[in-house]
Amino acid sequence: MSLFWRIFLLNAAVLVAATLLLLGPVTVSTPVLLTEALVLTVGLAAMLVANAALLRVGLAPLHRLTRAMTTIDLLQPEPRPVPAGQAGIADLIRAFNAMIDRLEAERATSAASALSAQEAERRRVAQELHDEVGQTLTAVLLELKQVARHAPEPVRAQLAQVQETTRDSLDEIRRIARRLRPGVLEELGLTSALKALVTEVTGHTDLSVRQHLDADLPALDGEAELVIYRVAQEALTNTVRHARAATVELSLTRRPGHVQLRIRDDGRGIGDAAEGAGVRGMRERALLIGAQLSVGPGPGGGTEVRLRVPVGDREGRP
Repeated sequence: MSLFWRIFLLNAAVLVAATLLLLGPVTVSTPVLLTEALVLTVGLAAMLVANAALLRVGLAPLHRLTRAMTTIDLLQPEPRPVPAGQAGIADLIRAFNAMIDRLEAERATSAASALSAQEAERRRVAQELHDEVGQTLTAVLLELKQVARHAPEPVRAQLAQVQETTRDSLDEIRRIARRLRPGVLEELGLTSALKALVTEVTGHTDLSVRQHLDADLPALDGEAELVIYRVAQEALTNTVRHARAATVELSLTRRPGHVQLRIRDDGRGIGDAAEGAGVRGMRERALLIGAQLSVGPGPGGGTEVRLRVPVGDREGRP
């Protein structure tokens, strides 16, 4: 039965009941007596209450659907509304669920294309920094060294300072290139890449880092390893830049059915701040491999980032 006919019949039932009462023991005089007016007032109130109660029961699934519409987030999948109620309402809820499934699939496809293009651009820029800028600065260092040999003492000291500045710039360019393209991830694997990442991101800070990386991790494909690496990179970078933390813990452990990455700090936490582009980027990456990402306050304060990567049909896949 459609929603229109349900509402029509509910109101018709109330009106028929009122008509039967007027045709039965209830009579109305002219002018209306006080007792008759009281009976009519009570009857009208009863009809309104009955009509409101019946409509509330009939439209309750629509209220649940409205709440789902206002809270849905394509980056944080939640259980779909259950198709309850009569045919019209149930069909509407099913159509809404199908629309969300389609939007999530389209978003995942576009996000995968965008992130793939982003990684390709990262590799290109890193390669150019390494091959072009890095080699140019290396040549400059050699030229400075050659010039310094034949320069007088006062100029030699200045050239030494220029050499140190150039060498620092070369090291910084190499650091940027490594962050853009984690070559160690492809060459030595995920565990070694995470250790190198911790040293690189926190090496120039007073941040104390505790690591726990399981040695018996299941085999993951390259896409899953890259997602884990990028999430850890973003979480550690946010900790260094914004958390004002003294200690951070990074762990990668094997759990039944999934691998869990956890980064927890003792900083000031995220409070009521809205999620930025970095966190939303982590969520998009997690959705690409069917992983679950949670970002929130840690048990003892600070911020905790937790990524659960399923290993079922992904384990051992090339």
